[in-house]
Amino acid sequence: MTEDRHSRFSDAHTDRNRAEHVPATPQTRSPAYRLAFADQEFMYREELRPVRLQLELLKPELMLNERGIESTIVMFGGARIPDPEHKDKARTQTLADLSHFYDEAREFARLMTEKSKRSGGRQNVVVTGGGPGVMEAGNRGAADAGGHSIGLSIVLPHEQAPNGYVTPDLSFNFHYFAIRKMHFLMRARAISVFPGGFGTLDELFESLTLIQTGRMERVPFLLFGKQFWDKIINWEALADAGTISDQDLDLFRAVDTAQEAVQIIENWEPAPPRETLPGRER
Repeated sequence: MTEDRHSRFSDAHTDRNRAEHVPATPQTRSPAYRLAFADQEFMYREELRPVRLQLELLKPELMLNERGIESTIVMFGGARIPDPEHKDKARTQTLADLSHFYDEAREFARLMTEKSKRSGGRQNVVVTGGGPGVMEAGNRGAADAGGHSIGLSIVLPHEQAPNGYVTPDLSFNFHYFAIRKMHFLMRARAISVFPGGFGTLDELFESLTLIQTGRMERVPFLLFGKQFWDKIINWEALADAGTISDQDLDLFRAVDTAQEAVQIIENWEPAPPRETLPGRER
């Protein structure tokens, strides 16, 4: 992270170093004496949550801006989907059968990164959740193409490091799910969703709701694995019940291959956010 100084006042780094080297006295050893921004125990206080939320939003935003990244290709999908080379270790046969989507995710990321490189790595940069499974495949595909990719990790109860294919200086870690979700979508040029579990479903429906309600402009929204999604979600039943409109079924497309997905993205005509919500006219 760079710092362009336009102020004649002492900078924070300098003052923090000065404060750490003052003589040890009862006063300087007191927690009250610590500079507020350098006092971790103070920053962890419950009352400081709004500040921590702001910091988590700001840090990746500044670093992505400094790298000149303008748009991203979002890749959601299950952490448990194995590389086909290791599908024999899958917990279920169905999970093993889904392993081919690892290869499709890897190929999709490779193709989009090839496209990204033509913009100097500023457009269509792959972003994943930074973990294993489909996420690893996405970052791996970007590395196959010789490009960079983003990983947005989250602190979980079990120990987990980012997959080894995330570009190191684009590997971010989050405490707040809400801020992480914002960073997934703030630069989204397209959203792809591969088979997955609760986390993937959460990301799918939250993103789709933002587009459905006009809170986000329409982008290519691609569900990889038509058979999988039709089996676990009865989209037509939702429309028949009237809980969504028939027009909402046009907000996404089901694809089975990376080539299909790339073709939809390349032929996409930009669409503004919805101004009305079909089925809820008053």
